[in-house]
Amino acid sequence: MFWYSIASLTPAIFLFLACLRGGPWPLIALLSITVVVFCLDRLSRRLPVRNSSGRVLSLTLGAVHFTLLPLGVWALGASDALKVTDKLLIYIGLGLFLGQISNSNAHELIHAASKWPRRIGTAIYCSLLHGHHVSAHLRVHHIYVATERDPNSARLGEGFYTYALRALKGEFMAGLRADTRQRRGKRHLLSHPYVTYVAGALITLAASFAVAGARGVVAMLALAVYAQMQLLLSDYVQHYGLRRKISENGKPEPVGPQHSWNAPAWYSSAMMLNAPRHSDHHMRPSRAFPALKLTPGTMPMLPRSLPVMAVLALVPPLWHRVMDRRVARWQPVRDQD
Repeated sequence: MFWYSIASLTPAIFLFLACLRGGPWPLIALLSITVVVFCLDRLSRRLPVRNSSGRVLSLTLGAVHFTLLPLGVWALGASDALKVTDKLLIYIGLGLFLGQISNSNAHELIHAASKWPRRIGTAIYCSLLHGHHVSAHLRVHHIYVATERDPNSARLGEGFYTYALRALKGEFMAGLRADTRQRRGKRHLLSHPYVTYVAGALITLAASFAVAGARGVVAMLALAVYAQMQLLLSDYVQHYGLRRKISENGKPEPVGPQHSWNAPAWYSSAMMLNAPRHSDHHMRPSRAFPALKLTPGTMPMLPRSLPVMAVLALVPPLWHRVMDRRVARWQPVRDQD
């Protein structure tokens, strides 16, 4: 677990110092989650597959999240000691941490077999004002991935911004419908998961106001939007253009290694708790992140790391030039219909 801990916790340490001290730390924090990750990914290393749950690190990252988030809201909304440039660097760095590390950790936790880790993962998503993603991910995405019924599976030729507008509304409504069907016959409205998600968001905004007033609320909203966009970018990149074949009875083929994009870069993968080993996760959702496997011969591989490809996706013409021909290698265009 050494590299997973180093890669995921190092930016958090620098962000703590950035929020409390300012000075060179905001820039160091930002570089630790961007340039340093990019450079280390260039080294030829492999993360070994371990038969471990990684739960201690996940719970540690959960504690870090619920300490760093209010600290960041205070630094952005109430601190008088930080310069404008410091706050801008903190916002970018903290937003990247929330989007790439906290999101990945929450994703790991909501797949846990035990109740309390799942609740902590849900609380993390609620604190990012994105609690409904829990239901959409578990009840929709994993069932209908790589089909038209999954709003988080990007279509071939679809640009990121078009996808984001569709997926934002689509996953909220799809998760709501799935939860409502699951609860059919139950009368207690307060036990509906979406009540928890809305309550979690309201508590987060109220806590932000308590920490830093109206500016704290604005800071929280800005951080949440940043984190949510990165989650959408991750889904967009990891499922772009890939589709499962639909049989004559209308059922999609079983999820296979060819239905998700993967990234072999080692350090960014460690930082994101192996989220870029996406095919194995979809085939075996209960498998813990240290045990996820990568087999390039059977799994579609991105040409660069997941963070780099997410940046590329922000420029749709360049993205299509790089990725559309790669989709065709794994799936004929006629299968997209």
